[in-house]
Amino acid sequence: MCALALMAPPVAIAEAVDVNRATEAQLDGVLGLGPATTRLILAERDKALFKNWQDLIARVKGLGPKAAVKLSGNGLNVDGQPYELTPKKGP
Repeated sequence: MCALALMAPPVAIAEAVDVNRATEAQLDGVLGLGPATTRLILAERDKALFKNWQDLIARVKGLGPKAAVKLSGNGLNVDGQPYELTPKKGP
């Protein structure tokens, strides 16, 4: 049985990076964040910490729900929380 476990390919697990605590290098290391967006995040964070994902999306130009899903899946979080899509209400 141990031989089977050794034959399985390693699974990459994204390391959690909190947007309110991460260094510039840590943010740049998140797949999907480039230097320009990292600079925008840091500039906004210098004004005030991000309260939640909605606050991050509202304050950082270019980030929307689709990007938030991708970034969260790649390890980015806000105060330890992953991005969660809120169900749409109505018909």
